[in-house]
Amino acid sequence: MAITTLSSKQVYRATQLQTPHCDCQTTDDLVPLDDIIGQQRARQAVEFAMSIKDKGYNIYAIGENGLGKRTMMLRYLNTHPANDKQRQDWCYVANFDDSRQPKVLSLPAGSASGFKKSIENLMKKLAKALPMAFDNEMYYSRAEKRKAQLAGRQEEVLGELAEDAKSKQISLSISSNGDYQLVALNGEEPHSEETYDALSPEEQLQFETDIKGLETKLRRIVRDMTEWEEEFSDQQQAHDEQVAKDVLKHYMQPLKRQYKSLPEVQGYLKEMQTDILDNLDIFLEQTEEQLAFSYASLDKKLPRRYQVNVLVSGEDDGFPIVVEENPNYHSLFGYVENATYKGTVFTDFSLIRAGSLHKANGGVLMMDAQKVLERPYVWDGLKRSLRSRQLDLSSLEREVSLSGAISLSPEPVPLDVKIVLFGDRHTYQLLQQYDPDFAELFKVTADFENVMARTQESEAQFARFIASIVQDNKMLPCERDAMERIIEFSARQADNQNKLSLYSADVANLLRETNYYAGGDNAESIARQHVEKALEAQQTRVSRLQDNLLESFTNGTTLIDVVGEKVGQINALSVLATTDHQFGLPNRITASTAYGEGEVLDIEHKVRLGGQIHSKGVYILTAFLAARLGKSAKIPLTMYLTFEQSYGGVDGDSASMAECCTILSAISGVPLKQDIAITGSMNQFGEAQPIGGVNEKIEGFFDVCSIKGRDPGQGVIIPESNRQNLMLRKDIVEAIEKGEFHIWTVNHVTEAASILTGTPVEGDTCMSSRAERQLTEYRKQQEALTDNPSDNGHQAFKAS
Repeated sequence: MAITTLSSKQVYRATQLQTPHCDCQTTDDLVPLDDIIGQQRARQAVEFAMSIKDKGYNIYAIGENGLGKRTMMLRYLNTHPANDKQRQDWCYVANFDDSRQPKVLSLPAGSASGFKKSIENLMKKLAKALPMAFDNEMYYSRAEKRKAQLAGRQEEVLGELAEDAKSKQISLSISSNGDYQLVALNGEEPHSEETYDALSPEEQLQFETDIKGLETKLRRIVRDMTEWEEEFSDQQQAHDEQVAKDVLKHYMQPLKRQYKSLPEVQGYLKEMQTDILDNLDIFLEQTEEQLAFSYASLDKKLPRRYQVNVLVSGEDDGFPIVVEENPNYHSLFGYVENATYKGTVFTDFSLIRAGSLHKANGGVLMMDAQKVLERPYVWDGLKRSLRSRQLDLSSLEREVSLSGAISLSPEPVPLDVKIVLFGDRHTYQLLQQYDPDFAELFKVTADFENVMARTQESEAQFARFIASIVQDNKMLPCERDAMERIIEFSARQADNQNKLSLYSADVANLLRETNYYAGGDNAESIARQHVEKALEAQQTRVSRLQDNLLESFTNGTTLIDVVGEKVGQINALSVLATTDHQFGLPNRITASTAYGEGEVLDIEHKVRLGGQIHSKGVYILTAFLAARLGKSAKIPLTMYLTFEQSYGGVDGDSASMAECCTILSAISGVPLKQDIAITGSMNQFGEAQPIGGVNEKIEGFFDVCSIKGRDPGQGVIIPESNRQNLMLRKDIVEAIEKGEFHIWTVNHVTEAASILTGTPVEGDTCMSSRAERQLTEYRKQQEALTDNPSDNGHQAFKAS
């Protein structure tokens, strides 16, 4: 074990970008990084997931916000596309057999829009060509010829019947209602009632018999005429269909040849041709009102039934990468719109709208896990789609209500997509524990690192990362010394001079702000001074609370000594944090002793201001004191310990060594130096353990020393294991270099006590030995009191 006084170079590791790793003057000399920096583990996971085609190999990317998970993932996917996947366009078209179940068509990427335009052009041509085919002299002459043949045939049989009736003195005529009538004649005129009654019964019977016979012939002729009219109608319809077929063949044949390699499209064109023949009257509407209604009504004879609803169309066959910022049910799975015409609400396949899953089909869809879980029905719908590998566009309203309203049930779209969920570790653990489907559907975990090792190679790589941010955001070029300062800033963010933080958002924000200040100075590039200026501005914006608390040291509200010596009093260090800033401040800890049973009474714990970790630390130092001072006899004192002027909660064990030294000082009567602060945890054997926030704690004590008055002996004691965490402020580094401030590292609490008291670490004159001698004296006094009690039964110990 040894006490080490650190030099200025040991408390701040400067960056020097040198050849051969980074031969540059500005970021313009560097090749921007197009890979994931410091995330080899995550990269391997992504490569594995993107390479395997089986179901369930989706990705859950674990990492805190600000690590740049999405940016890194996008950069990787854009530079490493899955070229083996052929992208498809997806369209919905009418199902002519069941309009409630539209059919889906897949076409090569980029061809759906062309197919839609081809169908629209076809409809425009047919809208002109079909009426013209039925509105010309040839069509009319053929129709008139068949109509004349029918009329002549009808006139012939009716004429024969009329001659037969005339020979029997009976006339055949047609009434105003279109009915045939047989009437007995009196010469050339019909019989009146008087003349008919004047006939003999034989004559009347003859007329009745003849009329009945003629009526029988007439009924037979009417039946024949009806059959002839039906034959004429069938012939006319067959003729119309043949005319329409000739027109359709002429206009549709090029379309069929164009899409002969796509069986689904060929089948649809064939079905559409048949449907047009069945519904020719769509194209023969006469009035504008009829035409408008046919375009907007729910009737099956809709021109819109021949439209093509392009759901997803890629401009090329590129790899689709979609980032869904708002993953609600409709935005993810698509939806069906409703339209209104003259108060009637209707829907059809042309009102189906795509969701993000449609757009990402064949590629990657990235979402935030927490947003997916927050939105109703989204998580269940996503799992259902991934399990079935189909995208079933069903109405959310129909699923969550008891309404029986008419809705569409489109044919599902085959789904081939990789899902990337971004989330923190807590969300990941909850899903693993409570959702059995999660492990089956998200088999790959991409665990993003917070830091990476700081070497000359990694610093050069980080410089290229800076260059990529500068280039992507079109900033001023960054000079080498500015890049070095940013790398040092990253090491400070990592709380380790041998690590670099991978929170790319912090670096990107710093670069934007330095670019702003460089632009304000009309500089041609970003220099180190601009980085310092941006960091100072950041500190000023977030340090209001820190400044207010430091003011309490200035005006004496918070009591602290930074010079001299005191028994049972020490300057410990703590870290305070807001949402966007953390800083350190010294805290006075005091200890006192009284007759007791060897207990360390933690006042913070007693009044419930101490957290569990702090209480654990007090119990640990109690165990250390008992083992150190009470092996042969019980410690006859109760030791009282408190954080002075602490009115909020206290937690953490980083003050364990300070508390231990304070108690030893109170027992032994050895004063502690007030110009030295201490931070560090300890175990039961007194070994120093690392703590967090060491830079902030040292800087906080330095600031208070500057306020209360500087002294050459001032400094801070930290555990040896925290040496690697030091990346101190420039003014502190300069003070250390001048010998005006000191940082000591220790491995054991006795070494800290030695620095604080100026006594040896071990031996008769060390603080723990003097505490043992003092306790021995107390025990002797206690035995004397037991053998010779005073009148009131006790007397106070005589302090040594």
